[in-house]
Amino acid sequence: MRYQENLPLVLNKISCTIRPKEKVGIVGRTGSGKSSLGVVLFRLVEHCGGSILIDGIDISDIGLADLRSKLSIIPQDPVLFSGTLPLKLESEVVENGENFSVGERQLLCVARALLRQCKVLILDEATAAMDAETDTLIQETIRSSFQDCTTLTIAHRLHTVLASDRIMVLNQGQVAEFDEPSKLLANENSRLSSMLAAVENKISVRG
Repeated sequence: MRYQENLPLVLNKISCTIRPKEKVGIVGRTGSGKSSLGVVLFRLVEHCGGSILIDGIDISDIGLADLRSKLSIIPQDPVLFSGTLPLKLESEVVENGENFSVGERQLLCVARALLRQCKVLILDEATAAMDAETDTLIQETIRSSFQDCTTLTIAHRLHTVLASDRIMVLNQGQVAEFDEPSKLLANENSRLSSMLAAVENKISVRG
């Protein structure tokens, strides 16, 4: 998958190539453009310049149904439509899935992604509302069940992406760093090292 974008107010300029089946962690401070990647991949807004290629195909040249059938997302705040599971698993879904917790809705999104067998999976803070034990279980499921899927993990909690093949660090809509975690962490001056040090310092201060 190759992504190149020039989108005012959302992303400045991102140019990178993501290999098939690669697991990429995407990190950055609030407003750096992390979630905007998912927005343009699903064409929730149309980009006004540049191009996004998946398997050599420009996503602007295909229909939305065809594009989105190959993508799955597990969002930070998932919404369920009422009536989609009547009497299935003996569970009723009310408007917006409000009778489920955010964590339960995220688990349903994981199950849907597993069933769809998508080519590209986007995890946007996918386990943010889960406890540590469930988070660990889901991360193991993702690693084992989506081995043949290109996975983009947008994360605020750095530990969830340190096992990725590569990590993309965004800053003000631009790629500041994009490399293997071990190489980025070996450089004490890298942005990733600074971010991780800040997290560890907060933990030590809290005691």
